[in-house]
Amino acid sequence: MRQLISSAMRQPDDLVIEFDYCDAKGARTHRVVSPIRFLDRDRFLALCLSREEPRQFYLERCQNVRLGPAADVLMPVAMAG
Repeated sequence: MRQLISSAMRQPDDLVIEFDYCDAKGARTHRVVSPIRFLDRDRFLALCLSREEPRQFYLERCQNVRLGPAADVLMPVAMAG
């Protein structure tokens, strides 16, 4: 899992991470994120494209982690060219 996240960190314009996340209250959500950095051994900081803000994610709460092409993700705000 760390290798997939690291790959997306190295190629932020090309790759995103998709996963199912279980929060501290047990609520499950599907997330699409652009990872920024590891905060320590068990969590990472990412721009959550689902919530449109930076979030911390615990690795042990992530399931079904996979890489996806960033081009397939609809960005919430049009980017100026």
